[in-house]
Amino acid sequence: MSIPKKSILSEYSDNSYFCDSFSKKIAYNNQSAIEVFLEIASQTPTWIAFLMSMRNSVVSKLGLKDLGGLQDIPRDKLASEYAVGERVGIFTLVSSTENEVVLEDCDKHLDVRVSFLIEPEGETAIIHANTVVHVNNVFGKVYMFFVTPFHKIIVPSSLRGLGQA
Repeated sequence: MSIPKKSILSEYSDNSYFCDSFSKKIAYNNQSAIEVFLEIASQTPTWIAFLMSMRNSVVSKLGLKDLGGLQDIPRDKLASEYAVGERVGIFTLVSSTENEVVLEDCDKHLDVRVSFLIEPEGETAIIHANTVVHVNNVFGKVYMFFVTPFHKIIVPSSLRGLGQA
């Protein structure tokens, strides 16, 4: 699925090496986009945490940074306390509005941006998990070759943890 036009990442996806979007309808209680992301991160399944641990172990030997785990967020910090430029789990906060949060991780090999866009529909909402990757060199392409199949399993599985509509 392509990045929704309403997303901040829509234009950023132009000329990207990789982009996708997964969606889920949820019960909506006026939660902000960053609250949705924090809920997803805090409910990271064990098998995803294991895969991230394996990723970190392998890529740190190849000169990439150890990102930690998606679930590595302080439990006592409120969503409203995060500031642009601050780390939120494995990502850095780029922007945060009520309806969309944009996070990124960049290195010399690739630039990754993710967003969680909320489209309210009364007591329900559609959550769009968007990912855009720009590669900077051949190593970034090789990395994406191995990561892409896992990404296409991990993101939908992470969305399943959100409350049903």
